[in-house]
Amino acid sequence: MRIALFAPAVVCALAATFAVHGCGGDDSHSEFDAGGDDASVDASVDVTPQPDAPIVRDDFPTPIFDNGAPMNSPGLFGQDAGGASGGPCLFEPEIGSLFPNNWLRPRFRFKTAKSENLFEIKLAVPNEVHPLVIYTTQSGYKLDKSAWATILNVAQGGTIHVTIRSAVVTNGALTAGPFLGSEGDIYIAPVSASGSIVYWTTSGGTVLKGFKIGDESVQPVITPMQAGTACVACHTSTPDGAYVGLSASDNPNDGSGPAYIRLRSVDGMATEPPFLTPSAKTLLARQDQHAPSFSTSHWRTGDRVMLSMLPVAGKTEIVWTDLEATSTAQGMGWGVIARTGDANDASAGAFSRDGSKIVYTSSTSTGAGTITPNGALFTVPFANRAGGNATPVMGANDPAYHHFYPTFAADDRLIAFNRVAAGETSYNNPKAEVFVVPSTGGTATRLAANDPPACLGATSPGVTNSWPKWSPEVKGTPSALYYFLVFSSTRNAATMGPQLYVAPIVVTNGMVKTYSALYLWNQPEMEHNHTPAWDVFMLPPPK
Repeated sequence: MRIALFAPAVVCALAATFAVHGCGGDDSHSEFDAGGDDASVDASVDVTPQPDAPIVRDDFPTPIFDNGAPMNSPGLFGQDAGGASGGPCLFEPEIGSLFPNNWLRPRFRFKTAKSENLFEIKLAVPNEVHPLVIYTTQSGYKLDKSAWATILNVAQGGTIHVTIRSAVVTNGALTAGPFLGSEGDIYIAPVSASGSIVYWTTSGGTVLKGFKIGDESVQPVITPMQAGTACVACHTSTPDGAYVGLSASDNPNDGSGPAYIRLRSVDGMATEPPFLTPSAKTLLARQDQHAPSFSTSHWRTGDRVMLSMLPVAGKTEIVWTDLEATSTAQGMGWGVIARTGDANDASAGAFSRDGSKIVYTSSTSTGAGTITPNGALFTVPFANRAGGNATPVMGANDPAYHHFYPTFAADDRLIAFNRVAAGETSYNNPKAEVFVVPSTGGTATRLAANDPPACLGATSPGVTNSWPKWSPEVKGTPSALYYFLVFSSTRNAATMGPQLYVAPIVVTNGMVKTYSALYLWNQPEMEHNHTPAWDVFMLPPPK
């Protein structure tokens, strides 16, 4: 069988080598060895390259005729004939995409320029006698669920070759074409993507909505009324997935300030956690408090900690708050994380999964806890709430750029962040792009998912690729680690605002390969959807 990981690189995929840093001598172990003990490795998946198996399946013996496509469509397209160029330009899914093997079925959408009224979508699936061929009269088609289930079963770890053609048909006869349009490969990963995504929509008021991976619809999660506030904004999951920590504001038109923190359940009831003490509630209500963050390693009775950003003595600091506090006094119910060696303001602090460190943006000033100028990424130890020496993240501290919105991957090996040129703001900046860097420092990799397909007529920088958040698990095979992250982008002008996309990343022997973006078509397309969080949110079943 063919393995996507070993397939030839597509044009829009990028690869980079992370530097391995040591104290001297020959370091034979990369930080990104796929079989590391701290990786979530699914050893049941065999990705050892094998000789091509005999073709024994024939799941797609006949074409699908959709929306009145004529039964003589195969003859009109001349079977295997290519056709002239200039056919449909596919923008969903993007050529070069890597699909988790539990992803929602693809929706094919393309742009045309020749008044075509008949289209052919051909998917050459590994180990299938015949390709899956669809004929449709519309410039879009949502793949049948059963066909997608078959493809996921047959083509895990494989490459699917996609060809889009078009024609003009009048009175049942071909009058122009066929025209060859987009052609290239998409890939099916040998692993799944887990968890749920909860995001902020600002269309018709501020609401948190969400869905489980694979769902074809979204549902409300938290409304301002449920949270007892006028506006809900930036948010994250508690490690057990039962609650969401969110920035709230009494200003219905501005979630940034003066903000405070709310914790509410995501089960549809929007209740407060039972462990939240009166002192903790008082601390959560502090003004100008933003960006809550939690760690799996500090989420148990007697050690239930939240990080947030808070002005202290005229400077924005990373503070810890004991959610079981019996006192509101500094040093007892809360405290400042010491950042020795960094006198700047801190913003957008994020806990590591193992609870040992914090990544944040260091800059000369902040606003709303996340908005900064000319920032560099730093890490600081948590050290049982004491903090310690602040260390710049090499590869994300170049003074020519502004680095912001950092977040650790689920295994703490990678940091995703946004980057713009120095002097640019971090807030809703169209020039923002998403990068990843080893958490110990190294070479930053620009994601291929930053780039829209050419037929959308947009380029990056310029499409507000923003707010990256990792999936809650790193899935492994004996030879590779699979990461997925969600971000928002304004690349498609037809949606009238930001929408959510997913970037797949594969690390093999220290080499990082990134793939084209996956659009989440289950989200309402005309709503403004951004600042997503991807975690183990325990959402109720969709209604």
